[in-house]
Amino acid sequence: MVAPYLKPDGRRAAIQLLNTGLPFLLAMTVILLGIDRGAWEVLLLVPVAAFLVVRLFMFQHDCGHGSFFPSRWMNDLLGGVLGVLTLTPYASWRGDHAIHHASAGNLDRRGVGDVNTLTLEEYLALTPMRRFGYRLYRHPLVMFGIGPTWLFLISQRIPVGNPRRRWRDWLSVLGTDAALLGGIVLLVVLLGPLPLLLGWLPVVLMAATIGIWLFYVQHQFEDAYWQPKPSWDFAAAAVQGSSFYDLPRPLHWLTGNIGFHHIHHLSSRIPNYRLRDCHEANPELQTAPRLSLRHSFRCTRLALWDAQRRKLVSFRSVRALVGNGHDRA
Repeated sequence: MVAPYLKPDGRRAAIQLLNTGLPFLLAMTVILLGIDRGAWEVLLLVPVAAFLVVRLFMFQHDCGHGSFFPSRWMNDLLGGVLGVLTLTPYASWRGDHAIHHASAGNLDRRGVGDVNTLTLEEYLALTPMRRFGYRLYRHPLVMFGIGPTWLFLISQRIPVGNPRRRWRDWLSVLGTDAALLGGIVLLVVLLGPLPLLLGWLPVVLMAATIGIWLFYVQHQFEDAYWQPKPSWDFAAAAVQGSSFYDLPRPLHWLTGNIGFHHIHHLSSRIPNYRLRDCHEANPELQTAPRLSLRHSFRCTRLALWDAQRRKLVSFRSVRALVGNGHDRA
């Protein structure tokens, strides 16, 4: 079913890189120079530049799966360069993301490369303080406000694990940090701190917020798929546990077609520029859970997996359950 769409096309990849990279560089140049000269209207370009960063991240994402260019070394070279622009250390992120693909929807393999999700029973068994901590973590202001800043500006700047065993991850993180620091110093020397704080930083944080949102709605919806390891099935987790985020076509373009997430999880080797074709050619794959842009915002209230109902439920529904004397802890 997916085999005809697996082959990367170097020409299409190069066109994508040009039609995104050049507008991004132009937009950032106008923003930074405009702020330096007091032309504050250039800040209207911040959302444009942020979405272009998101699209560039999707190219980096394809590189991590070896699906953007036909050549592995070209994928790794571009992925490493884009990792500096997206503040995401390429090799380190690639390893964690591979674990996410191998374990999405598996209740016994949670915790790497995904949004922390507790079952209803696990939540009810927590102490009041730990319940409060989980509720705080899942609050939209934390998830989409503090979370992107923490992840991209702090967490991804710090290597973790044994440096001897995970030396490639350490090299990836520290190398990205060094290149990023060099770029920041050069920008401050040439233009001063104001363009950095009012131009570059808002673009990065807006792009990070959009990215976290996309990742969230791809797996955090009411009829998602979660199963313990003995019952877990890769294909079911891909098609039923990953949403088809049915965005307007311009937003599909800006987000690198990642809305066809069920196709991507079924076969991560399909390049972003072939995902739509695969979806439209296979009616069997069109049964994936569909989320419209309007309905996707309802997903922010969902926080717990109810294994009995096989649904993600809200904290409010848990209060009703406990209030009716049905505490299943």
